[in-house]
Amino acid sequence: MGRSKSASIPVDDRPRALKIAKALAKAYPDAVCALDHTTPFQLLVATILSAQCTDERVNLVTPHLFARYPDAAALARSTQDDVEKIIKSTGFFRAKAKSIRGMAARLVSDFEGQIPQTIEELTTLPGVGRKTANVLLGTVYGIASGVVVDTHVKRISALLGLTNKSDPEKVEQDLMDLLPQREWVNFSHRLIHHGRRICIARRPKCPECPLLSLCSRVGLPPLTAAKK
Repeated sequence: MGRSKSASIPVDDRPRALKIAKALAKAYPDAVCALDHTTPFQLLVATILSAQCTDERVNLVTPHLFARYPDAAALARSTQDDVEKIIKSTGFFRAKAKSIRGMAARLVSDFEGQIPQTIEELTTLPGVGRKTANVLLGTVYGIASGVVVDTHVKRISALLGLTNKSDPEKVEQDLMDLLPQREWVNFSHRLIHHGRRICIARRPKCPECPLLSLCSRVGLPPLTAAKK
């Protein structure tokens, strides 16, 4: 997906988006990917497992999984039943087990067991969409291929008035249009941290928010009512 003009995002909103990015950088200077990993392969597996699951739960499961299957070759030789048992608590475990095993097998057969470094190649792997590919490329290789749009990024971007879209790829395009490419990777990490600490879905701590003066608070009641 390339950058393109978006009629729904005014050009004059780009300075505000950059101010938001800078405020996030000040509030969360050390924000990194919350999924535990020591290799690109491990991050790829963990990101696939994180769909519809918390990072905390994934981090409880992956040590056992990676001890048993440390690389693509090992996971490619695994059995569906064994992988399902290990990752069961992450939810949708049958589909996820099929995806990570298929991904590992494809890495072995098509990429000599190595992780490709382009979004086009990554998204040919089973279970790997744009979000997963963006996480891997940005976190491991520092390649700003796009903006990671998870549930936190999607929700908070709408609250901030940075997008009015619901489809993750359209949200991503709006954010790519608004933000300089150098901000794409860290913006997601920081907004995810913000969503866990301050802009919590059911109980946002708006009075404590470092973005309050920049936030459109789309869909939220007036702040005075929110305090009651």
